[in-house]
Amino acid sequence: MNDLLQHKLTLLPDQPGCYLMKDRQGTIIYVGKAKVLRNRVRSYFTGSHDGKTQRLVGEIEDFEYIVTSSNIEALILELNLIKKHDPKYNVMLKDDKSYPFIKLTAERHPRLIITRKVKKDKGKYFGPYPNVGAANETKKLLDRIYPLRKCSTLPDRVCLYYHLGQCLAPCVKEVEEETYRKMKEDITKFLNGGFKEIKKELTEKMEEAAVNLEFERATEYRDKIIHIEATMEKQKMTMTDFTDRDIFGYAVDKGWMCVQVFFVRQGKMIERDVSTFPIYDEPREEFLTFLGQFYQKSSHLKPKEIFLPERIDGEMVQKLLNVKIIQPKIGKKKELVKLAEKNASIALNEKFALIERDEERTIKAVENLGKAMNIYPPLRIEAFDNSNIQGTNAVSALVVFIDGKPAKNEYRKYKLGTVTGPDDYESMREVVRRRYTRVLRENLPLPDLIIIDGGKGQIEAAREILEDELNLDIPLAGLAKDDKHKTSQLLYGNPLCEVPLKRTSQEFYLLQRIQDEVHRFAITFHRQQRGKSLFQSVLDDISGIGPKRKKQLLRHFGSLKKMKGATIEELIEAGIPKNVAKTIIEKLNE
Repeated sequence: MNDLLQHKLTLLPDQPGCYLMKDRQGTIIYVGKAKVLRNRVRSYFTGSHDGKTQRLVGEIEDFEYIVTSSNIEALILELNLIKKHDPKYNVMLKDDKSYPFIKLTAERHPRLIITRKVKKDKGKYFGPYPNVGAANETKKLLDRIYPLRKCSTLPDRVCLYYHLGQCLAPCVKEVEEETYRKMKEDITKFLNGGFKEIKKELTEKMEEAAVNLEFERATEYRDKIIHIEATMEKQKMTMTDFTDRDIFGYAVDKGWMCVQVFFVRQGKMIERDVSTFPIYDEPREEFLTFLGQFYQKSSHLKPKEIFLPERIDGEMVQKLLNVKIIQPKIGKKKELVKLAEKNASIALNEKFALIERDEERTIKAVENLGKAMNIYPPLRIEAFDNSNIQGTNAVSALVVFIDGKPAKNEYRKYKLGTVTGPDDYESMREVVRRRYTRVLRENLPLPDLIIIDGGKGQIEAAREILEDELNLDIPLAGLAKDDKHKTSQLLYGNPLCEVPLKRTSQEFYLLQRIQDEVHRFAITFHRQQRGKSLFQSVLDDISGIGPKRKKQLLRHFGSLKKMKGATIEELIEAGIPKNVAKTIIEKLNE
């Protein structure tokens, strides 16, 4: 622990609030809340912790805090801070999928549609339906029962839906507002759980039509009843009060939490949501944080009721979410909460098996690599490779690995402009200079380790730029290959020497993955550039083909090979005059 941290820990107040942990680059890596800031923040730096928390504490170089007047204020503030800073050690709800709703529009001639966006447009929204099939089936059923219009704009004649009895044809007939009002009331009642009443009404109408010998109309009512029963029988775990509710259960083990949510709509459990994440605070506090984040997502609208385990502070959740909170003690509702907890426990055990294998390949491999090189664990690794053929189409590529995993959104490609001929050393100087000049200029995160796919010459060329030109002190290593073009050794130090690594170790496999990935990325980019230049160089010698027609041909055929197999007619289709098309085919055949 540095002197700054020790001093700031003595100044912490005995009040509720939020704390923000920062790494050595000043990035916020964790946000937490506390009933007593002094006790909670100090606990990170005293006593023993599990491996995950040790990694978090090992990265903390500074912190700041915000005092609040109550614990509920701290919870709300924590949610806002997490949403703003997206710290890597916090609960991350990465599933941004949105669930569909059934919408009853507020137009003069209303429609029933499926949508994933809720707008303030006076329409009525029912859902969400995590099971998309359930939403579609329900809409199909309502379309058969209530003949609202289906088209987005009114046509000038009746459509097929009118002949099927599923539209009132407002395009050619006047429909009374009272008719729409009654249908909208029935649809609203149906989607709010009143489908039994609708079924009863339809049964009465069917019997009345049968008494009046209106057998076709009675058959229509009978079919509608069958559709209602078929749709509703697909849903299981039915509750008799038809209330929309979410049922939460969670399990905690080995510093991880799994939260299971059952979505109950119209009294039926139609879908579930599972979230598993590491925790660094007391489980009940972490669960409260999760709840607040869960309903900040646009895809999770608040239901009428939320069921929670008894050990959670239901009063605080009710204040936070402004939703009726129920913590059942007996009966079927209690069993649903226990079932959610049981599923959470099962999912957590499955997660541990996957985490153990994944951590062995990634974060533990990074830690062991740091120990072997006698440096900090290289959580951020940047690797470079060059590619050219006898100096033509010279390119470089950069790949980034964070916590032992590829961060593909941070990969970069470089077309080299200052290199003449096959000069790998000058190529490495150019790409390293361009990359880290920009990093310094734009204040981007610096890597913990730079890896060069090459031998001693390329490593020294990169070191010359980093240390002499840019005055950067970043660990620099190189990956050499054997005669079979496989990773053979890691070179590090000044002077360079081989880092002793077991060929069967996960850290060695990590280096292999990095080297293979940067080589793949570089060679793919080089092939793209070479293909373009080859395609254009052949066309340069053909009269009537200028820059515009080159682009036109490249866009149409995509490659020289495809163009070579084209006929005169296909070249003409691409916008090339007939005489020029004949010349192209003659040249390509040569």
